[in-house]
Amino acid sequence: MKILQVITSLRIGGAEKLIVDMVPLYRERGYQVDVLLFDGTDTAFKRQLQDKGVTIYELGKGGTVYNPLYIWKLIPFLQKYDIVHTHNTACQLFAAIGSVLCSVVLVTTEHTTSNRRRDWTWYRLLDKWMYSRYRSVICISDKTKENLVHYLKGKLPVAPIIYNGINCETYAASTNLFESNGKTVVTMVAGFRYQKDQDTLIKAFQYLPVDCYELWLVGDGERRPVLESLVNQLGLQQHVRFWGIQSDIPAILKSSDIIVMSSHWEGFGLAAVEGMAAGKPVVATDIPGLAEVIKNAGILFPHGDAKTLADIILRLKEDSEYYRQIAGQCIQRAFEYDIRKTVDAYLEVYKQLDKIL
Repeated sequence: MKILQVITSLRIGGAEKLIVDMVPLYRERGYQVDVLLFDGTDTAFKRQLQDKGVTIYELGKGGTVYNPLYIWKLIPFLQKYDIVHTHNTACQLFAAIGSVLCSVVLVTTEHTTSNRRRDWTWYRLLDKWMYSRYRSVICISDKTKENLVHYLKGKLPVAPIIYNGINCETYAASTNLFESNGKTVVTMVAGFRYQKDQDTLIKAFQYLPVDCYELWLVGDGERRPVLESLVNQLGLQQHVRFWGIQSDIPAILKSSDIIVMSSHWEGFGLAAVEGMAAGKPVVATDIPGLAEVIKNAGILFPHGDAKTLADIILRLKEDSEYYRQIAGQCIQRAFEYDIRKTVDAYLEVYKQLDKIL
């Protein structure tokens, strides 16, 4: 069975991390799995796959991923594989259009409980048509599937729920490599885009004795100038560290004390699981997707509530027994999301579709 994974790029993100972790495991099990990027810009994730001998194709470098010429560039690839598995909107849409012009078995993964295009009523008909071109729409959480069905106002094709996973042993075994100057380090790993809402976490530092804390923001993106401006506005320049995109996330998490995900919405929250696997207490917004992962293990706070988030961070620092309790619960929860379970579930979907063919 020949499988092609199609994704916009290999920049930082949960879907991108899933590709990087899963493709080598598929190959270990004897499957030919290649990767196609709409934007082939060089990144740490891309180099990781190349170093493991994975074949990576690219339609371009930089620029918009909605270049209509990519539809024509994509079609020859659609014809060469038994299954084409897409991730992210541009890939989903262009592969669906391409499937009208050639025979292909399409699978996609829905990675989020929400997105901005769902606010465009006129776009729903296009989305309905797009998803109808897929043999299977895999959802990464119960709420992801529920919201998608509600948005489309109708049934999906085969739509299994497969939770994301990570290599828990990698995070548990990582070592502390980064200095924190004796301060309590609060870390968030996420792309700098509206969905992730680093703003609330930055604002929480207004309510903390900041000389005792340091905020590490790992990632990059179009909102970096906005976040830097907010840090300056609040006078937190000496207490916030912008790391940019990093390859050794396990070591950064291991060097941190508290992990936060303050997102507006999430389909799952892979970065939260990574923090838990590193043995750290994870604090996250009480929203669908994240709540499924964190509830009864880490700590949830109301959406956008910077003061409550600050209070939680303060308690974790000052109450060592509470800190150990939450950290212990988190690491136990993380092992429920081991990447090998995710790979098994995806392969089962592929095998069932291969039988149909």
